Amino acid sequence: MRRGLWLEPAAVIAFLVVSTALIAWTGADLAVSAPFCREGTWPIGYRFPWQVLYRLDRTPAFVLALFGLATCAASFFRQDLLHWRRTGAFLVLLLALGPGLMVNAVFKDHWGRPRPRDIVQFGGQKQFLQPWQKGEDGKGRSFPSGHASAAFYMTAPYFIYRRTNKRLARIWLFGGLTFGFFMSAARITQGGHFLSDNLWAWGMVHLTALALCWCLGLDRADSTTPAETGIPACST
Repeated sequence: MRRGLWLEPAAVIAFLVVSTALIAWTGADLAVSAPFCREGTWPIGYRFPWQVLYRLDRTPAFVLALFGLATCAASFFRQDLLHWRRTGAFLVLLLALGPGLMVNAVFKDHWGRPRPRDIVQFGGQKQFLQPWQKGEDGKGRSFPSGHASAAFYMTAPYFIYRRTNKRLARIWLFGGLTFGFFMSAARITQGGHFLSDNLWAWGMVHLTALALCWCLGLDRADSTTPAETGIPACST
């Protein structure tokens, strides 16, 4: 097995575990959320620009995924778009499996971690739980953040271009992470999610992207290079 196939996922998982431990040890989840709570209300989160970000929701992610779907479908009818088939499928599958399945369907809907606005420390009635503590199924939808995962999904083109066009890849990575950061901040100011919820939203999307790169063959050394055919590819 090529070293890069496991090195990056292992590094991401290690970062998530260590960061989560530090957040728990320092009490950062509560400390970061506390300044935005005013006697059980979260007024700052519903001002500009946080409310705009909240309403923007998953729109950019859907636009990018629809572009992937359109190019993938068109590749079956136009030979000049054949090189977009796998990359288009990647954009669609990443949204469906990352923010869609892993974040929302598997964890958020069933993990049961109460939101900041629902815990006793901020005027609610539920007990604070750490990210690794499973709550009552369906009774808490804090872990992880759906909005943040859709925002971090905008890093998807980074995985497509990071072997063939590093400058463009870095632009998408920076833009996607920046968008994810501000969306995460919006959800924290609104009492919707903790710091660790947003951290794991990024981690789940990133790990799903790495897995899809491998499954779709976008990271294999024996795949045809973009220099030869124009096929965007990624490398782990």
